[in-house]
Amino acid sequence: MTQTISRQLLEILACPKCKEAVELGPEGDVLICKRCQLVYEIRQGIPIMLVDEARPLDEYLNGEK
Repeated sequence: MTQTISRQLLEILACPKCKEAVELGPEGDVLICKRCQLVYEIRQGIPIMLVDEARPLDEYLNGEK
């Protein structure tokens, strides 16, 4: 079961690397920074906004873990 984050929280979140807005992934389980091409996981409804734990967007889109 995917737990997503509220719209209010999404509006204030920013990429920790570039400070640009992030957007919710298509399944609601990640946040995506298009500028940095990074994906931040959402675990149990909590966004993990750590650059060291982010995945490259191309890996996410290709289904790599």
